[in-house]
Amino acid sequence: MGQIRKVMIFVLSVFVVGCATNAAKVDFDRNTEIETIHYKTFAWLTKGKIMAPPADINPVMKVRVDDAIEEAFIAKGYKLIDDPEQADFTISYTVGSRDKIKVNSYPATYNTGFGWGRGYYGGRGYYGSVHMGTETSVRQYTEGKLAIDVYDVKTHQPVWHGWATKRLTSDDKETPSVAIRDIVSQVVNSFN
Repeated sequence: MGQIRKVMIFVLSVFVVGCATNAAKVDFDRNTEIETIHYKTFAWLTKGKIMAPPADINPVMKVRVDDAIEEAFIAKGYKLIDDPEQADFTISYTVGSRDKIKVNSYPATYNTGFGWGRGYYGGRGYYGSVHMGTETSVRQYTEGKLAIDVYDVKTHQPVWHGWATKRLTSDDKETPSVAIRDIVSQVVNSFN
């Protein structure tokens, strides 16, 4: 009996930690027709660096993202050059955010032991009239998205598209440089 209890506590702990973390969701798509193993140099696709900037972009945040992307590719061993025509690949990015609402609705007895609390069967047995109230929680949050694109200079073809989405927390808003560098690093690390 003690072993089962330990396993249940462990599983519950893993579940709670998994729900509590607010990690970015990172993914990518790659053009397998183009080999990237020979890449050594990169440049920005355009002088503006960002592709189609949002109308309300914060110019200070833009500079942070520009710098973080450059630093991440340099940290992977690529050399930044000024002339896009002389580079092995070019890069660009897009950013955005949207306000979202998450609504959860649970039976009122959910919080008293996974629905088996008092009143689960309406207090009338299995076949009685069941009228159970619900508890609803509404949370509003902002989800940010960053996408980085890599283009092959010789073929003028897209090679790689990496992106991250993340629920923005108050910590992210208070220390944006840390959050930006972390997310950019995660996205660029998936490029090979």
